[in-house]
Amino acid sequence: MLDEIRGAFYIAKKDLKEYYFKPPTISWGIAFPLVFALAFLLRGWGKDWLAPGLLTLSLFFGSTSMSAASIVFERRMESFERLLLFPISYLGVAFGKALSSFFFGLLSSTATVAIIWLFLSIPPHNMMLLMLCIVGSALQFSSMGILLSFAVKDPAQAMTIFNSIRFPMIFLSNIIIPVSKLPHYLTWISFAIPLTYSVEAVRYALIGSYDIVPPQISIPVTFISFFAFLYLAEIMIKRTIP
Repeated sequence: MLDEIRGAFYIAKKDLKEYYFKPPTISWGIAFPLVFALAFLLRGWGKDWLAPGLLTLSLFFGSTSMSAASIVFERRMESFERLLLFPISYLGVAFGKALSSFFFGLLSSTATVAIIWLFLSIPPHNMMLLMLCIVGSALQFSSMGILLSFAVKDPAQAMTIFNSIRFPMIFLSNIIIPVSKLPHYLTWISFAIPLTYSVEAVRYALIGSYDIVPPQISIPVTFISFFAFLYLAEIMIKRTIP
């Protein structure tokens, strides 16, 4: 077990050096939440509704974007198979890939946290719970990104396919429009989107309220979906690697 975790960290360390810790990548992770915050504020959303959605959004994009680029590129160049020669299971490989996205997601969200505390002046309702929800959300999104990356073969189409999935999720997951105000038939779709539970968990931890999913449900679902996505990613690795 310890060898699996150690191997996963080595994979994450490699990815962070090769793909993530580059000036364009880091600047994108910082600039994106700033631009989105400005857009939300100009739209006139209240800061109590803006803050949880903005924080979750920065985690969502930061934890899913680079996993698509790295894995799709490695599969195209046939270098991903080298990881399978490492003394680690397929699940460990998936976990290592998810860890690199997880760490970058946390890094990219620091700018958003600064905006919330310095400019929006929102003290967290429960700091420890907020940290737990941020970690759970980043893990959920990183494993989701790893899973989706195995559905893409062409690196040039990676972002197009990812965004065609991510943007509908944004509008149906309580980030912009409350789920409680959506038509009834769209509400059921929102309940099937993992992002909804992360937003609700972060919203409760940050401002002490939620829209439609109580924290007793949203927080456990966030972590359960992480393990589910990781397990499905392991299956995808077995199916896609000859």
